[in-house]
Amino acid sequence: MESAFRAFRVHQDEEGFSSGIDTLKLPDLPDNDVTIKVFYSSVNYKDGLASTPKGKVVSSYPLIIGIDLAGQVTASRSPDFQPGDEVLCTGYGLGVSHDGGFAEFARVPAEWLVKLPEGLTLQESMAIGTAGFTAALSVERLLHNGLQPGNGPVLVRGATGGVGSIAVNILSKLGFEVVASSGKPETEELLTRWGAASVISREAASAAVKGALGKTQWAAVVDPVGGAGTAEILKAVKYGGSVALSGLTGGGAMETSVFPFILRGVNLLGIDSVYCPMPERLNLWNRLGAEWKPDQVLQEGVKVYKLEQLEEALSIVLSGKARGRQVVSLQ
Repeated sequence: MESAFRAFRVHQDEEGFSSGIDTLKLPDLPDNDVTIKVFYSSVNYKDGLASTPKGKVVSSYPLIIGIDLAGQVTASRSPDFQPGDEVLCTGYGLGVSHDGGFAEFARVPAEWLVKLPEGLTLQESMAIGTAGFTAALSVERLLHNGLQPGNGPVLVRGATGGVGSIAVNILSKLGFEVVASSGKPETEELLTRWGAASVISREAASAAVKGALGKTQWAAVVDPVGGAGTAEILKAVKYGGSVALSGLTGGGAMETSVFPFILRGVNLLGIDSVYCPMPERLNLWNRLGAEWKPDQVLQEGVKVYKLEQLEEALSIVLSGKARGRQVVSLQ
């Protein structure tokens, strides 16, 4: 087994914050059950936060960041995984409190791992990654709360981003009328190919509404953006509709009233993919390899970077310029 490998680490000490590629050895990794040769990772907004000194998501330094990984088991103390198994890992403490996926090797607890679902390659699993899994979890929660195609249009905020693009694709495959909201007007044709029935501007989706309630528009909303816009969108959700809220790229605070909830029965659903229970996690990953597979995004919405190009990919995600998914190739 190779003993030296490359990893992208962040450092914070008395000399300040720094980041870059380090050369490490396998004993430098945490003492966990399963060692993995990492073939792919993906770049999420949380990775962007972890790469900056002001991101406030990393709990200790130095740390290999990267909240996703997919690869092949090279050694295992767990009976559930054998050398040669193809696996993926998203969430838990990966890349924030535990060495993560932006490395040629990783070592993680066995209970964090998912065997690669049938229907997905390692690269495809990371083109989906945490963002795509969050999109699937958002859709599942909306369906569980009664959403049906006949209920009306579903708004997807941040539709060109990781969560948004895959949510658009999944919802369209399930027969929903998807209205994609984006701050990039030049991407209308692309979003239409991914499954959007129509595309509106970021400003139109979250325009200020006078009073406690506005005209109803949305049967449901997939919202990875958050911020003040969420409060305005709640005023336009139809009776009994739901908002699946998973992100904060638009800010971590909002000011709302009780009226959408008590007069229209609107549901605000918090989406946490980090500690999603394993039975639900396995179910959703199997769906993402089958009937929910976001084929259109996987075919034309993925850009692959080498580890040496990671800082560029992180910058794109942090600046809100991402279109679709960014994958990092480690081998």
